[in-house]
Amino acid sequence: MSQDHLDARRRQILDGARSCFARHGYEGATVRRLEEATGLSRGAIFHHFRDKESLFLALAEDDVLRMTEVVAEQGLVQVMRDLLSTPAGSGDSPADWLATRLEVSRRLRTDPEFRARWAERSEPLTIATRERLLRKREAGNLRDDIDIGVLTAFLELVLEGLVSHLAMGLPADDLDPVLDLVEETVRRHRRTT
Repeated sequence: MSQDHLDARRRQILDGARSCFARHGYEGATVRRLEEATGLSRGAIFHHFRDKESLFLALAEDDVLRMTEVVAEQGLVQVMRDLLSTPAGSGDSPADWLATRLEVSRRLRTDPEFRARWAERSEPLTIATRERLLRKREAGNLRDDIDIGVLTAFLELVLEGLVSHLAMGLPADDLDPVLDLVEETVRRHRRTT
């Protein structure tokens, strides 16, 4: 098999598994359901992934990598804006992303081994956020009266709050001004004399 074919098969598994985990949760995503969702046998699935947890972590890591790319170019608030603007039914369903994110949160609370594995995979997002903020500060566009670590934690907390808001099914069509406020909060304000 060519590398392109292997990559396409891996993507097929991830896409099917994402919808399966979103629909059934981690525990409910049985091997049989994963087979149905991906259209592949367990042998094909586990040729690419050691076990169900490795598959789930690969999904979560895939999300982190995509978010990290957006953060590096446009910032963490853009990740939030993208989450709000992704139409349901598109290939990147917010509902599926949210379900994966919520399952990660649940497992972080209940599974210390998973927490350790997740910490390694999620660190690039925090690093990208911190580096973007440092670049903005060096350019004179970020407030300098608050530590970068605090600003990073603030933005990550807002993201988690947005995820919770959306997961509860609360309206999201009026949240753009809230994200404008978040951006304004971290921006440097020049004093006029």
